[in-house]
Amino acid sequence: MVENIRWLGHASFRISDGKIVYLDPWKLADGEKADLILITHSHYDHCSREDIGKIQKPETEIIAPADAARQLTGNVKIVKPGDKITAAGIEIEVVCAYNLKKSFHPKAAGWVGYILTIEGKRIYYTGDTDLIPEMEGITADIVLVPIGGTYTMDAREAAEAVKLIKPEIAIPMHYGDIVGSSRDAEEFERLASCPVKILKKGNEGI
Repeated sequence: MVENIRWLGHASFRISDGKIVYLDPWKLADGEKADLILITHSHYDHCSREDIGKIQKPETEIIAPADAARQLTGNVKIVKPGDKITAAGIEIEVVCAYNLKKSFHPKAAGWVGYILTIEGKRIYYTGDTDLIPEMEGITADIVLVPIGGTYTMDAREAAEAVKLIKPEIAIPMHYGDIVGSSRDAEEFERLASCPVKILKKGNEGI
């Protein structure tokens, strides 16, 4: 089991397993310097140069799709759906993330989610996405899934996603700022077919 998953609010996480990994860091008060930063797409609440600057060191590896990578400096690697890479010693699979009937996250943009293998567990960080056909082929032990609606899946759609993926545990995200509320997280917990852990902002451990 991963030692530490911290929800930093909205869709931002820090994972610690000896290495410090940030997922879409945003609105950071402060933060331990990163070994690895994963960016899913170029929207300001996911690709924040200001927040990346707070946690970046010269050797920090940054993984991002092309349009987000162009906004960043340092040790940046461009990825696309289907890629499999190792960064900061962590195996990473790059997967699709897009909207089906909304225009906020078009499939043509090439934006992504990530599956990280840490301590033998597959952690699927979905990115900003709807319930998409590609999820049927994904296996993961832990899923970090958006539930706020409007720009991503809502609670009901997220419950359908975890029904397909069958993780050991799901953690809701993409609520509490801009869109969605704790009520959406509670609705997801009620509907989900797997155990759900609702993290408090800044709360450590699952």
